[in-house]
Amino acid sequence: MTTPSPHPPTPNSLPRIVLASLIGTTIEWYDFFLYGSAAALVFNKLFFPGSDPLVGTLLSFLTYAVGFAARPVGALVFGHFGDRLGRKKLLVVSLLMMGSATCAIGVLPTHSAVGSLAPVLLTALRLVQGFALGGEWGGAVLLVSEHGDARRRGFWAAWPQTGAPAGQLLATGVLSALTASLSDDAFLTWGWRVPFLLSGLLVMVGLWIRLSVDESPVFKAALARSEERRRSGDGTERMPLVAVLRDQWRDILVAMGARMAENISYYVITAFILVYATEQTHLSKQTALNAVLVGSAVHFAVIPAWGALSDRIGRRPVYLLGAAGVGAWAFPFFALVDRGSFPSLVVAVTVGLVCHGAMYAPQAAFFSEMFATRVRYSGTSIGAQFSSVAAGAPAPLIATALLADYGSATPIALYVMAAAVLTLVAVGCARETRHRDLAEGPDGTAGHAPRSAAAAERR
Repeated sequence: MTTPSPHPPTPNSLPRIVLASLIGTTIEWYDFFLYGSAAALVFNKLFFPGSDPLVGTLLSFLTYAVGFAARPVGALVFGHFGDRLGRKKLLVVSLLMMGSATCAIGVLPTHSAVGSLAPVLLTALRLVQGFALGGEWGGAVLLVSEHGDARRRGFWAAWPQTGAPAGQLLATGVLSALTASLSDDAFLTWGWRVPFLLSGLLVMVGLWIRLSVDESPVFKAALARSEERRRSGDGTERMPLVAVLRDQWRDILVAMGARMAENISYYVITAFILVYATEQTHLSKQTALNAVLVGSAVHFAVIPAWGALSDRIGRRPVYLLGAAGVGAWAFPFFALVDRGSFPSLVVAVTVGLVCHGAMYAPQAAFFSEMFATRVRYSGTSIGAQFSSVAAGAPAPLIATALLADYGSATPIALYVMAAAVLTLVAVGCARETRHRDLAEGPDGTAGHAPRSAAAAERR
């Protein structure tokens, strides 16, 4: 019996697939980052009133961190069904879940209206956001990676990654426009709701585009082979989650370690900086938001360039350069912010995000190439999202707590540097993957998970 082999997309179809993934991830990250910015700016006043400003911010960031706690659960569920049913179906579900939760936050009553029920409802909706995002990232990058060819996979797979800065850009831009055009009272009363309600319109656009693309040809070929084996009685295939945890646990650990510096540095630069700049250097919310806006625009532009460079020199060298960069930039970053001027704040954020982009750009192709097709959604999602609980989730909390305890940025800079060291070690232990054929497994078999951990090492 023969099985269909994956066919490369036509020159016209790949950009459409990239666009579908990019718009979907932009909307998902817009929703997620919008919450983070609102947590730094208004949620402490609306849902945790009566607290000391920094304590209120800590409580607000705690609900922010809850979303990260749900991301591993989303990774497990979406990864399992994404490896069983396909990438496209699960991406549609994740988009609908995220958009619905974000719109609901836009109509949520505050503490003044329903008391302690308000933060409970806010936390519940944040859990839904985190669950949806936990399944979004892996499917979006795989849909592009598995359609493209190895020669330019780093470049094409980097485009869904630009959804993060694009979402940050959109969320920060909307908030910045509202804070500039509304009084503080108007923004606190109703203005903050507008960006959350806009998510409904964005989701309709994203859903229309995402439904128009085809399923990954690599996945369809692997699914056909799996069905042939079942019909012929050639063994029993393990569940994707069980298979990847048993056979490729080392790759999962590498992916988790690779995410430490990337995740921590990003949330310190884009979320915590809104607290630090306003509370410590007494810059206005508008100034801090505009600096993140400029940095996010540059971040968006450099990610495809870093991805293209990873196609030429490899995933590991580019990733290592980014990790070393964010570690080295930690102290200059806060020194520039402490100057209390808009230009220095822009330089601090922009250089930090350029260094971050060197990690984030090759990450999509790098993680995709680590895993066999039939466990790839599970492997990439678990590696990416489980690390977010230890990295991105507590980063604003830890940074805010360190600032409250020490009144200085020095321990925060050391925290970022320690994360950079962890990532340098993890990526340094990984194998280069840029020439790997995604139609094959890591051990060279046709898209299956390797039979044992030993087989996974023979590559």
